[in-house]
Amino acid sequence: MLFSVNGNAQLLSNGIITPALGDTNYFMDASNFEGLANKNYGRGLGFPRTDLTNFKFNTAAMEDETIVSEFDGMVVYNTASGKTLAGQGIVTEISPGFYYFSNPGNPGNISNGRWVAIGGSSSKTNITNSETATHTLINNSQIYAVKGTFAATGTSSAVNIPSPDGMKSMYGITIYKSGSGTVYSRDLYSYTLGTAEGNAVTGSQGMSVVYPAGTYDYVLEYLK
Repeated sequence: MLFSVNGNAQLLSNGIITPALGDTNYFMDASNFEGLANKNYGRGLGFPRTDLTNFKFNTAAMEDETIVSEFDGMVVYNTASGKTLAGQGIVTEISPGFYYFSNPGNPGNISNGRWVAIGGSSSKTNITNSETATHTLINNSQIYAVKGTFAATGTSSAVNIPSPDGMKSMYGITIYKSGSGTVYSRDLYSYTLGTAEGNAVTGSQGMSVVYPAGTYDYVLEYLK
């Protein structure tokens, strides 16, 4: 009997793959391509392109122990901008680029895992009016930042600095006037979570300070 089967390979190579790495530290080695005369061949690794704003883990693979690491260290190339899905680890603001899933010491679930950006921009964080994941972790917890403005009346130290969604505590704040070169404070007298109006009091930990009337810029850093 004859059967006709159509299939698509999930892994392609420009050479024959040989299982010859037993009892070594490698699981894959492409260094033999270094000897090719044409230095353009055998030099690139093509990752599957993934939209992390719609990506869902197959957690059944953890339950049947096909995946024993709870996906800790999994690497993808993300093509989308936005936020990861709820229920797929901690919701995280993402943009196109390489990400790895950080989920150490979290046996049996992905709830505390997080997609972390890797690559060329790791030394810089561009803080905008949208939530931005910085390159700072405190005890493995991500520090986020957001830029904004508030208006001071000149008669009250109470100002409006809204709490971003999911914010649990303030890590720091910088108050300045864009273009003036003046930094007014890196502190507040007090900050109240969960409210948008009059939730911040300008000044330092020792005393409140009434700012002159005007509009001020700020960068709020916080934990979720």
